Amino acid sequence: MIQRRQTLWLLLSTVAAILSFLFPFVVGGEVQGKTSSPVTLRVDAGRDFFLVILTGASIILSTVIIFLFKNRKQQMQLCLIGLLLSVLLIVLYILQMNKLVKPTLALSCILPFAIATGYFMAFRNIRRDEKLIKTLDKLR
Repeated sequence: MIQRRQTLWLLLSTVAAILSFLFPFVVGGEVQGKTSSPVTLRVDAGRDFFLVILTGASIILSTVIIFLFKNRKQQMQLCLIGLLLSVLLIVLYILQMNKLVKPTLALSCILPFAIATGYFMAFRNIRRDEKLIKTLDKLR
């Protein structure tokens, strides 16, 4: 159901997760040895095993939630799980950033935050739909 607002927010989460594979979160140096100079390194979703798993899970979860439009309670639960995944993803990015020498945030560092925002706003709109349906049932 593309006309529902939560679908658009979940699409934002999906697109932001896909783009996080292409664009870096942070750029910095990594020291190879004691005497060698730092090598420029970019941290994106494909850098670490856990980042790949969590970002892939976020992509799959947000697309699955879109097609569960008939079961709002399950949609809300999965949105909360997706929000938890995206917060964990942000924490992993920050941990990866702390491993670098002279890290510089890229402009695309907003992508993991866009994933979390999409899940949160989708949860809010699903809950609003659920409340609307409950009030309509009371009027009947």
